[in-house]
Amino acid sequence: MRILLVLLSIIIGATFLYSAYTKLFPIHSFELTMIEYIRLPAKLAAILARFFTGLEASLGALIILHLYGRWKWVLKVAMGLLVGFSGYLIWLWVIAGNDVNCGCFGDAIWMSPGASLIKNGAMMAIIWLLIKYHQSITFKWTSVVPLSVLISAIASIFIFFPVFSRYRIDLKPLYTADSTLGTTFIPNIDLNKGKHIIAFVSPSCIHCRRAGLLMHDIIHHNPSLPIYMVIGGTTSDLKDFWAASKAEDVPHTRLATEPFMKLSKGIFPTILWVNNGMVEGELLSYKDLDEKVLEKWMKAKD
Repeated sequence: MRILLVLLSIIIGATFLYSAYTKLFPIHSFELTMIEYIRLPAKLAAILARFFTGLEASLGALIILHLYGRWKWVLKVAMGLLVGFSGYLIWLWVIAGNDVNCGCFGDAIWMSPGASLIKNGAMMAIIWLLIKYHQSITFKWTSVVPLSVLISAIASIFIFFPVFSRYRIDLKPLYTADSTLGTTFIPNIDLNKGKHIIAFVSPSCIHCRRAGLLMHDIIHHNPSLPIYMVIGGTTSDLKDFWAASKAEDVPHTRLATEPFMKLSKGIFPTILWVNNGMVEGELLSYKDLDEKVLEKWMKAKD
């Protein structure tokens, strides 16, 4: 019985940790879920996305380590969180039906509200068993460590994934002829209107080439997605860049070094979510550029 309870504790903790991980990468998808279905303001959605992710991660780690705290408050908080999530799932089922992704495991595992309610029910039953029959690890600082881990985890999420502040981006340099490029390369669309993913890439950057390849794959699968690439530098040959990225089919323009460095802040690839000239978000890694997330962003109302 003791071995079974230990295994159940590890399974529950691991489930919380995995749930937090899938919401975190990319966290913008979790924000969009709350904006789309709960109609939360963007700023509040960003704050709550980080809070709940940190809370899930800390609960998962503590439950795996059997650090339940005094009166097993860690397990009771986990139970309360599942009850709250289940209330949201019922509400989602009512307003959107059972054929939508609830977002419980981000975009990693598609799960309907009904399936997730069954999963939550099973988890709550196991947590009840742990509260009733399983003992926490105890030592001198038992009452202090769990709370410290919880606070540290939530704070760390806000530090490493800061809440993004919207700002207006000046895209005028893209529409200004520059003799150093040998041609104007003026975009044939207005990037200040509507939603666009604008990626600033350097031809010699290996990560930019990988980002270009990813954008090529997304465009190839869904040509309607508004991805636009701004390539920095002078009139250097792009042969190697195109060979590595295969991204010639991605709409793009060239930009001289000085304005390119200013817009990209010297970090590339820099991938921005731009909505009517306002930057709503920035990907921390090109690997977070996901077709499903882009489609969700395009459908989300302003």
